[in-house]
Amino acid sequence: MLGDADMSEADSTWMVDTLLRLLQTPSPTGRTDAVMKLIGEVFEGFGLSFSLTRRGALIAEYPGRSATTDRALVVHADTTGCMVRGLKDNGRLEVIPVGTFSARFAAGARVRILSEDTDAFITGTIMPLKASGHAFGDEVDTQPTDWDHVEVRVDRRVSCREDLTRLGIRIGDYAPLMANPVLTEDGYIVSRHLDDKAGVAVVLALLKHLTDNAVELPHRTAIMVTIAEEVGYGASTGLPPDIAEMISVDNAVCAPTQNSREDAVTVPMSDLHGPYDYHLTRNLCRLADHHHIPYTRDVFRYYRSDVAAAIEAGANTRAALVGFGVDGSHGWERTHIESMRATYSLLRAWIQSPLTFAEWDAHPSGAGDLEEFPSSQQPAPREMWVPLSRNVTPDHRTGGRQD
Repeated sequence: MLGDADMSEADSTWMVDTLLRLLQTPSPTGRTDAVMKLIGEVFEGFGLSFSLTRRGALIAEYPGRSATTDRALVVHADTTGCMVRGLKDNGRLEVIPVGTFSARFAAGARVRILSEDTDAFITGTIMPLKASGHAFGDEVDTQPTDWDHVEVRVDRRVSCREDLTRLGIRIGDYAPLMANPVLTEDGYIVSRHLDDKAGVAVVLALLKHLTDNAVELPHRTAIMVTIAEEVGYGASTGLPPDIAEMISVDNAVCAPTQNSREDAVTVPMSDLHGPYDYHLTRNLCRLADHHHIPYTRDVFRYYRSDVAAAIEAGANTRAALVGFGVDGSHGWERTHIESMRATYSLLRAWIQSPLTFAEWDAHPSGAGDLEEFPSSQQPAPREMWVPLSRNVTPDHRTGGRQD
């Protein structure tokens, strides 16, 4: 029997099918129109109205019992990719990264060149400058691995800059990496760009469940799909004012130095931007425990999300992140269906629960008296509260440090 936060097999299958559609629609930051059209059509199928910002981010609202829009669920549809920086004399393309990822992981990738002047399907491969051991011997292993030492080999009869121009390729054209997804028999999903299209698929599956079952939420909730997270400013504009709680859905970093797993959902405590909201993250952990959802806690050192963009832009909200485990992020990524299902279950539990501090956070400004402010018990050593009027030396007051 399904629990009250579990995912049905039918919705799980729909989620994976939707993920494959998303993965096969290129969407590097700055060229996201096609994927947003696809996502918008899914929203229309759910009967949810939405609007698009001037730049193309999508914002919808799911109804709830509250008079105000108290919550936001945010996910990003843009991915890393490449842009043409130069047309080379040998008929190949010099490229730069869109977003942050290593040329080491780009080498060998298949790309589709999105020319502005033609609808022709032009493909290519990102190659090291010295690509053949038969030609360069050990130099194929000793050459640098930065972006100045890779190029795109175009799958057309081109041998000079003029040939590329005749094809309609220009500086500034996008060259997104093909996702080439693979589903394994035991539930792994291997692909480029699971970050964050797996997150989009999870959120869409949650909305499918809510709309199919006419679920009434305790709080009106904004759903936002951003288009510039990979370059740092995804949720900086477009959120409704006075949101009390915001959850961003993104990849969780699986690596030997991390605690995230590919078979669970991760609740990060902090990232490069700083700590996530203390109370909201712990509430998510309590929800996971209560609903028996496999989860783990982690700290990300080289990571930022839509949460950072929103907070830096002045959003007065509690904010946290939940992540599906991804191995090899921004390269050949891998997750497991169980991690996506666990992420779905935690979001479903959260979105159907009251605000973490309903009486305080439901204020339009989130402001009130000190006596009303919700706080956790934080015991402190008694010596920290020694009155300064006592005969205490400066050494003691500063913990032994003299300034």
